Amino acid sequence: MSVDPAAELPFFYGSISRSDAEEQLKLAGMADGLFLLRQCLRNLGGYVLSIVWNLEFHHYPIEKQLNATFCITGGKPHCGPAELCEFYSKDPDGLVCTLRKPCLRSPDTPIRAGVFDSLRQNMLREYVKQTWNLEGDAMEQAIISQAPQLERLIATTAHEKMPWYHSKITRQEGERRLYSGAQPDGKFLVRDREVSGTFALSMMYGKTVYHYQILHDKSGKYSMPEGTKFDTVWQLVEYLKMKPDGLVTVLGEACVNSKAAAQTPVVPSGRRPRANGYTPPPGAIASASKPANPVPTDREVLPMDCTGFNPYHNPNDVKRFNIQRTQLLVDEVELGSGNFGCVRKGVLKTDSGQIDVAIKVLKSENEKLVKEEMMREAEIMHQLSNPFIVRMLGLCNAESLMLVMEMASAGPLNKFLSSKKDTVSVENIVNLMHQVSMGMKYLEERNFVHRDLAARNVLLVNQQFAKISDFGLSKALGADDNYYRARTAGKWPLKWYAPECITHRKFSSKSDVWSFGITMWEAFSFGGKPYKKMKGPDVTRFIETGNRMECPSGCPDRMYALMKECWTFKHEERPDFKKVEESMRTYHYSISSKAQPEGNAGAAEPIE
Repeated sequence: MSVDPAAELPFFYGSISRSDAEEQLKLAGMADGLFLLRQCLRNLGGYVLSIVWNLEFHHYPIEKQLNATFCITGGKPHCGPAELCEFYSKDPDGLVCTLRKPCLRSPDTPIRAGVFDSLRQNMLREYVKQTWNLEGDAMEQAIISQAPQLERLIATTAHEKMPWYHSKITRQEGERRLYSGAQPDGKFLVRDREVSGTFALSMMYGKTVYHYQILHDKSGKYSMPEGTKFDTVWQLVEYLKMKPDGLVTVLGEACVNSKAAAQTPVVPSGRRPRANGYTPPPGAIASASKPANPVPTDREVLPMDCTGFNPYHNPNDVKRFNIQRTQLLVDEVELGSGNFGCVRKGVLKTDSGQIDVAIKVLKSENEKLVKEEMMREAEIMHQLSNPFIVRMLGLCNAESLMLVMEMASAGPLNKFLSSKKDTVSVENIVNLMHQVSMGMKYLEERNFVHRDLAARNVLLVNQQFAKISDFGLSKALGADDNYYRARTAGKWPLKWYAPECITHRKFSSKSDVWSFGITMWEAFSFGGKPYKKMKGPDVTRFIETGNRMECPSGCPDRMYALMKECWTFKHEERPDFKKVEESMRTYHYSISSKAQPEGNAGAAEPIE
């Protein structure tokens, strides 16, 4: 499911052993500075840099840090493996030499998938379905948007899917199973010990069964006594197939448990959810399907943990498009206002309880025209169903025309970021903007043009969960149309508009892509105002002369590069949201924390 940030590097080999790496380097000529990159078996999300110097091999582990950077022990942090390798091609910084020549994979040598790589996708689906009771599109959206945060949790249970894992059996039963059938040296199984959360390795050697305790330290690492430490049990087992690391011999044939593959992984006993569960943020949709389990203690709250993540799971929560006035309680508290009218807090009464909602109350002037237009819009909007789009729950035609919307209590993205500069990380912003790109991709696939995408129209349920809102200017295109031409200019947010919108009044998903780039700039500027104090005509001349806004301070280079792609002048050369979402996803995955290293003190040294 996820994209390895090193996958695009032609010198990345995937999950190959040290001896395989050395063989590749031999075949490539053993020149000084010859190097390749491979997966690290010890640390989730980490790598190993294998280098030749003076006809000898040197192997350096690259760990993924808690702040989502990559570094060689004692070295400088880098935002990705590509950036790290580029740095060491110019400065050895503790390595035996600079990286001089990549050992490129041949065309017939694919990146080798690791044990976990082949299981990851199905395990993510099983876990999301089991934990959040999600299915279909909602499941896919949850997996795509939050895979990086979930993968480490999933990885810790991957051993439950391995053929050598026999769950909770006694020592005697383990011996019986190993003695059953052929008894080659190295035949093995892993079982649960009586002490909860701990494991034992039982293996055959010389027709005798040996039992070893798998140690689990306070940092969460697994190892044999005095042996190398690993993030997961399956990584330890894979390593022991190559090196004995204190055992009587290397692991060989697995003693197969036929039931292992059918098991559904669960949260390990050491990571059980809090007893008191999770309290959703104020304003979350009360009627939505609640998570099957409370939030595990070892990770941050994800959108799926909020009861507002999938508010459309039960279609009977709001049975009718038309909402009766008696079902609505409208608060005097005003959440915002605009040309259309104002937005107020409210409560919607449903068969399953009361729901906190936002109510868009339209102005009465030009009432007939407004109503006709908004009824057409509402009919279309009511069909939109995506976790990252504010859902219109219904329309109430009473003293004023009122659109009843989901509540996103944390407010607009620009205001939230401007008030939370010290608590919001770049990774957090990337996560939120990835969610926005997913919502916009959904609209694009349905020929729906937003026309007013901006940070002010991205609402937050909480710090980790964003929804696109305010479809007041939106238009649905016909099946064969690729753009909408506005009849009049009106009051338009010109600073967010693509050149063709201003000059030809043409709107399409490609013009929404331009607006997405402006919204990204706002987000990485922590709510900054685009183009500063420039007026509309000045902005138009600025763009037409080839100028673009500068990169916000602290914004990653790859995110600014994507912004500039979104600001491609000719709309036919501009990327669509399918490509934009893929770019956001790849970068989001590449910077999301997977590893929890014990420390990075000391100078860079090769591992043995």
